[in-house]
This record gives sequence, structure tokens and C-alpha cells, in this order.
Amino acid sequence: MDFYSIAETARMSGQSQKTIRRHIAAGKLKADKIGNCYRITKENYNKWLISDLDPEQDNIFNETIVEEQTSDKVNWVDITDSWVYDGWSNVNYRNGFNFIDLFSGAGGLSCGLTMAGFTPVASVEIMPEAVATYKYNFVEQKGFNENVQTRDIREESVKQELYDSVSDKHIHLIVGGFPCQGFSMAGHRVVTDPRNSLYLEMLEIVKHIQPDFVVMENVEGLRSMLDGKVETKIINDYKEAGYDINVTVLNSADYGVPQIRKRVIFIGNRHGLKNYHPKPIFSPENYVTLGEGIKRFMSIPENKQINHIFTRHSEKMMEQIAAVPEGQSLYGNYSDAWKKSPWDKPSCTVKENHGGVNIHPKLPRVLTPRELAALQSFPDDFIFQGSKKWQLVQIGNAVPALLGKAIGIAVMKGLAQLEEKD
Repeated sequence: MDFYSIAETARMSGQSQKTIRRHIAAGKLKADKIGNCYRITKENYNKWLISDLDPEQDNIFNETIVEEQTSDKVNWVDITDSWVYDGWSNVNYRNGFNFIDLFSGAGGLSCGLTMAGFTPVASVEIMPEAVATYKYNFVEQKGFNENVQTRDIREESVKQELYDSVSDKHIHLIVGGFPCQGFSMAGHRVVTDPRNSLYLEMLEIVKHIQPDFVVMENVEGLRSMLDGKVETKIINDYKEAGYDINVTVLNSADYGVPQIRKRVIFIGNRHGLKNYHPKPIFSPENYVTLGEGIKRFMSIPENKQINHIFTRHSEKMMEQIAAVPEGQSLYGNYSDAWKKSPWDKPSCTVKENHGGVNIHPKLPRVLTPRELAALQSFPDDFIFQGSKKWQLVQIGNAVPALLGKAIGIAVMKGLAQLEEKD
């Protein structure tokens, strides 16, 4: 039986450890005390996920759906002319531009930028399992010359090592999906909690390296965080650093990802150029469906080497799973936990905290890590390291690769303006 510690539960659910302890004390999350430590079973964890969370949770940065802002100033650019190229399958296809990925995770955004032809020259990530995945795919398999190791971006020695490793290279782009839990209010002013200063760490690195472009990715809920003041602060902070920013929400399904996954994307540059966002190339009428994304795995037996790892279900559970109608949850609601997304539509959002319990629409089991990676548009040769649990965490946390490719092509077209000026 799988047991999670309070720290693991907090990491997987996106809540603080304080919130986890409060929910245990209130009886909302069932936990067993073993010695002086609490342990949460996988079953109790999943039940808790589909229950109502405390609205006064510590993590004020949640994925609340907000109305799309129509006032965004967006420079849409057609990316179809470059979409056919794939710098992941053909590593010789390089566009001449280098990038650094901060908070890289397993490398979803890096994979997409590599598809667009960018060359990864450095990454920073603190989760050992994600670093192992990044190193295996980008260094060992694709042969990119990167110094990849587990490191904490908050440490000055780590930042200095990063600066030294790229001192002989021109950095065209820095990307990062920083956590935002450290933002809070003091009176009418947005402040940043020094205990959660990852946003400021990225800003400091950008100021030091001075890339031509910067891309920041985050969940859609950032737009409404603190009544929009966080978004304004980000834009103003980068403007003071010399970067003009354009921001809007992109839906991954618009770029061939078989999943509805919306993310807010900030794009900026320090040269007074246009910041392009990729014009959608798919529409709801021709979105890639869940079935199209995973049907090739239907008849493949379990293969741990490619992350196609089955979950062992009891006969009773298999019967219950088979009986769930498409579009509904095993537990009778429309939560994304234990949900059976329709075969002929894009999947619901694959999330870290319950990515392992998306139900297969045709088979009496949940989706495997490999199938979930396919819904995140990872190439089939992108292999995740670590146990199944940590594979699911990495996959759920990732930026869909094809969304990263679309962003990369748009930035590439922005960088082309520099060549025109020379």
C-alpha cells in the first residue's frame, strides 16, 4: 500500500504543509499516525482530492477559471509555415537560438522549444526525479551539451554556476514557470514574501544575463490573483528591468495537444520589438481528441521501459470503472479526479495531484503514465525517470510540449526582427 508523508501530500496537491495538517486535524483528510509522523494512504489522498477544499487555504494561487480578458494587447503571428519542422526528432534542425529553462521540471517546455529548433544550454530544477528525466532525455539521448543537476535556484552559488556555464554563449531566451505562492498584500500594495521568492530569483537571473526575450508561464488563475495586481506587478517589474511584456491566455488544444489546458503566457523583450503570441492552428471543430492521442497504446502490453505501467485494479473496481459514463467521474461528480473524458474530445486537464486516476474511455483501468504523457503531447521517446508516482507528478506538472513548440516558433519570429535591424 502506498503511503504519502505530509510533505509529499503538500507537494502533489499544491497545498502548504500547514494546510495539510489543518485538514488532518479537522478530519477532512484521513491520516494514520505512525510513530511521530502522519502517513496518508493513496485511497484517502484521492478521496480528499475530490472533496471540497478549505476556501481559506494557505495557497492563494489556485487554478480558478476566470473570464478571458478581451483587453489584452496581443500580437498574433501565423506559425504554420514552421510547424512542419521538428527539432526533437531531428536534432540537426537548429534555428541558431539558445535558451535557459528555469524551474524546468521534467522538460515539457524545453522539449517544445527544442522542437521549434532552439538549443537548450542550461536548466535549473530542484526535484531529483525531474532532473534525472531531463538529463536522460536532453543530454544522454539527444546529446545537448548541458550541465544538468539537482539545484536550488535560491542559492547564490547555483546562480553563479549558471552564469559561469553560459558566460561564453549568447542567450536569446530565458523561460520559466515560477510558483506564485509568495505573493501577498500589505495595505494596497503587492509584496513578495521572502520565504517564497522564486519569482524574484528568476527576475534577478534575467537582469544579470539580459536575454533578448523572456517567456513566463503560469496557470490561468494568476490573472485574477489579488484582483489582477500580481499580473500588473510582473509586467511593471520587467518593464523596470528593460523588458516590455505582452500577456494572454493560450489553450493547449489550439496547438494540437489532445487536452484542454489553459495557461497564461507572458512574452517580453528588451529591444523594443513586437512580442508575438502564436496564432491558434486548431479550432474546436478539429481539435486532436483523447482517442487520437492514446489509441496507439490500446493493444500494447505493459512496458515499464516506456512508462506504460498499469495500475492493478480489483475485479470490483474494474466493473465500476467500466460503468462510468464518458464525461463523468467514478464518484458521481464532474471533478477531474477519477474522470472518464470522452474518447472523441480533448481530455480534461492532466494534473499533478491526481494525474494517475484519469479513467481510460475504452478499457477498465486508469491511464498509464505513457498515455498521460501522450495527452501532454510528449514524444513517445521521451522517457520519465523515477517511480510511477514521481512519473505522474512530473507529467502533471509539465507544460505540454506542443504548446512549448508554438511559443518557441512565435519567439523565433520575434527574434527574426533583430536580424532585420542588423
